[in-house]
Amino acid sequence: MAKKEFTFRGKSLQELQQMTVQEFSKLCNSRARRSLLRGFDKHLLKKIEKAKAAASAGKKEKMIRTHMRDTVIIPQMVGLMFGVHRGNTFEIVEIKPEMLGHYLGEMALTRKKLMHGKAGIGATRSSTAISARK
Repeated sequence: MAKKEFTFRGKSLQELQQMTVQEFSKLCNSRARRSLLRGFDKHLLKKIEKAKAAASAGKKEKMIRTHMRDTVIIPQMVGLMFGVHRGNTFEIVEIKPEMLGHYLGEMALTRKKLMHGKAGIGATRSSTAISARK
């Protein structure tokens, strides 16, 4: 079976990449649209263009580091690597077409999944007495 081609609201990825940010915002949901229509960060757009130019020139792709977790993922970002700040470190996120219209912060969780340790000596108050008996 052939792999299904990606579409976002009926538009192919090539059509989306030809659009401006304002045109793309019309395809997004209301929350993302409002955020995009307020204005996309020009400094981040310059970094995206610079990274795309470096990738087309054949240079090794460099990660774009950002603290802006509230940035909506636009078609120009697809294929780039972002380092999204998660409070203490930067989590590497590779932008895929399925992420369009979502926020960068959704891709880099700020909390780790809680993993409890195994029960053993010192895990509970009563288990500390066991080692003294042996």
